[in-house]
Amino acid sequence: MLLVRRFVRNEAGATAIEYGLIAALIACGIIVSLTLFGSNLQLLFDGVASKSTEVWANANGTL
Repeated sequence: MLLVRRFVRNEAGATAIEYGLIAALIACGIIVSLTLFGSNLQLLFDGVASKSTEVWANANGTL
């Protein structure tokens, strides 16, 4: 009976499970946001790369 009481009062495993659930929730949020906004983000980076190439070419007189 004493072993059962000690097992019920032990909360060390609960903390690890809570941290695991938080990490899983954050990972799911990142996956969902990248899925929803991934194509728009790709277009944004492509535009920035294009403009920076254009500015670099103008600065060096190669355009």
